[in-house]
Amino acid sequence: MDVIEALKSRHSTRAYQPKAVDKETILKIMEGANSTPSWANTQPWEVFVAVGKTLDSIRSRYREHFTNQVPLNPDIPRPQQWPEAHQERTREMGAAHLKLLGIDRDDQEARAIMVERNLNFFGAPAVIFLCLDKDLSQWSLYDLGSFSQSIMLAAQHYGLNTIPAIMLVAYPDVIRTELKIPAHLNIAMGIALGYGDSDHIESKFITTRRPVAEFVRISGIE
Repeated sequence: MDVIEALKSRHSTRAYQPKAVDKETILKIMEGANSTPSWANTQPWEVFVAVGKTLDSIRSRYREHFTNQVPLNPDIPRPQQWPEAHQERTREMGAAHLKLLGIDRDDQEARAIMVERNLNFFGAPAVIFLCLDKDLSQWSLYDLGSFSQSIMLAAQHYGLNTIPAIMLVAYPDVIRTELKIPAHLNIAMGIALGYGDSDHIESKFITTRRPVAEFVRISGIE
């Protein structure tokens, strides 16, 4: 698979087959992502991968937290607001997703089930947790974003699917305990990894993209 094909075929996969991802493939994905550039070659990422019984334990404790209405508390807080144009794209995506699933916007019970699916890591057999030292600046978040894209493209190469999601790191205390993540690291984001279930209705949901002409400005050439 070439890079352009990987970029265009990658999408956020929200349903997975129970098939396990072997350790060798995970390491090959990381070897590919290890070529990601970073500011002054700082290579700020630290990676923890949960599979098998460890991931099952995290899932179980997430369910307990959700059932007990424990507030979501990611190490890096979610934004409280977006500029209007960005917010509109978010609304459009949410409405399209609910429509596909046949869920009314005001059906709070059904929407809670959607949240619970997120907290169940979409049934993925592996989750990659990306961490940064708490002393690093926002510049390193940029590097981590590049690294996460490299992971997802490498996963495409090996026939795997992914979804990056803030909900995967909603309860960092659980992750930190189960994976023995040191206190000086922020658990910045999670990427679910596995073989997508193409028959699941969630696999029919593909988000739209802005036309290139809408956001690219080239000066100095006709």
